[in-house]
Amino acid sequence: MSFNFSKDNLPKKLFINNEYVDSKNSKKLTLTDPANGFLVADDVALAGEADVDAAVDAAEKAFPAWRKTSAADRRNIMYKFAELIEKNGIALAELTRITLGAPYGAFGAFEVGLASEAFKYNAGWIDKFAGESWPQEDGFLKIVRNEPLGVTAGIVPWNGPLGTIGLKAGPALATGNCFILKPSEKTPFASLALGALIKEAGFPPGVFQVLSGDGSTGALIASHMRVRKVSFTGSIPTGKKIQEMAAKSNLKRVTLELGGKSPAVVFDDADLENAVTWTANAITANTGQVCFAASRVYVQEGIYEKFIEKYKQAMKEKAKAVGDPEKEGTQIGPLVDEAQFKRVSGFIERGQKGQGKLLVGGQRIGDKGFYLEPTVFTDVDPTSEIHTQEIFGPVSVVRSFKTEEEIMKLSNDTNFGLMAGVFTQDINKALRVASEFDSGMVGVNCVSLMFMVAPFGGSKESGVGRECGVHALRAFTEPKTVMVNLTY
Repeated sequence: MSFNFSKDNLPKKLFINNEYVDSKNSKKLTLTDPANGFLVADDVALAGEADVDAAVDAAEKAFPAWRKTSAADRRNIMYKFAELIEKNGIALAELTRITLGAPYGAFGAFEVGLASEAFKYNAGWIDKFAGESWPQEDGFLKIVRNEPLGVTAGIVPWNGPLGTIGLKAGPALATGNCFILKPSEKTPFASLALGALIKEAGFPPGVFQVLSGDGSTGALIASHMRVRKVSFTGSIPTGKKIQEMAAKSNLKRVTLELGGKSPAVVFDDADLENAVTWTANAITANTGQVCFAASRVYVQEGIYEKFIEKYKQAMKEKAKAVGDPEKEGTQIGPLVDEAQFKRVSGFIERGQKGQGKLLVGGQRIGDKGFYLEPTVFTDVDPTSEIHTQEIFGPVSVVRSFKTEEEIMKLSNDTNFGLMAGVFTQDINKALRVASEFDSGMVGVNCVSLMFMVAPFGGSKESGVGRECGVHALRAFTEPKTVMVNLTY
């Protein structure tokens, strides 16, 4: 099976048991290009109940042999798959761009690299993910084995449709599970195209499958009695539904990486240029459609005016980089679709009616596609929706503060807890504030970033469990305690 997919030859079929097949469900997905609003396709497979059952059947059949596949063989398959992602990276990024609108240079290349590295990193763990044992002085040798769960699934988001595959499928497959991938209905093409690479890499039939679909497909997976684990990245409301369906079905394991309203706290002694650069980049990367974007910026009053002046200018420069994602040099593309454009525009319109003062941006760019200027509000009411809700677009709010105690209280006054940042040249203050944030991740003199080797995820309503590092492997395995009686 050769890889020959492109915007002129889109993958539209499901990938089940190492074959592309038509969905048994008559409903189809319709997708448009956010750069111009043009129709891309209206006949993409939408997996229904029979399709999900077929994928689960194939995965269950494949699981016994896959879990017993030698570490070297499993590692080599995953390494080859990672190399194939790299080899076909430009084509995969293009398949994402046509419905996400993300420029290759600013985002597509990063996603390809993240996906490839995730498979390599997790493949390297295969023969190093050891169990544990305890001394036998009491007459019993205690051994703990890390065992695969069986049929697992990943539901990935539209804003990171390729990179997040690696974060979920990588550890699942490395630990001996079979894996069913469900891409977002807004960005399915790169995921579906992986089928050809899955087969070429040497994954046995049923081990790694792809089911395109919408929320109904995700619900079938989350409530399926023979799926043992689901890892979901997306919104908090949907994450709660996933957890509820998982609990009501077979109490399947869940990992949830959900939303954020991440604060960046800039103290008087911060390096001003560094703080402006990080916070401006954080809210405009991927057109602000990032779960850990620094969307709340708090600046101590001693440097507030200087910061605002530089931050405003940085946003004006960012606006110049907005454009057609196909053109070289474009750094910021459109919002993903009309629904997201209307959502973000609605926040901006309502924000100007007493919630805060518009500092810069707020306007649509052009009359085609779903482009918005990077937007900043100041003097924001801390109880307003633009301050408290995740907008998921290039929109930030800025407030000044006096004391550390005051701003830590405001930073933590939210149900989100994904990312936070503190900017200061006082290391004692930095570590003190980092420990006080109610957040799964904290950047010191940086914000809105992640590393493959360290746990990624949030506290409170921003998620359950962690991705990346050894924590991801633990999330896809069950510890089994074996007790050996040595006294008889």
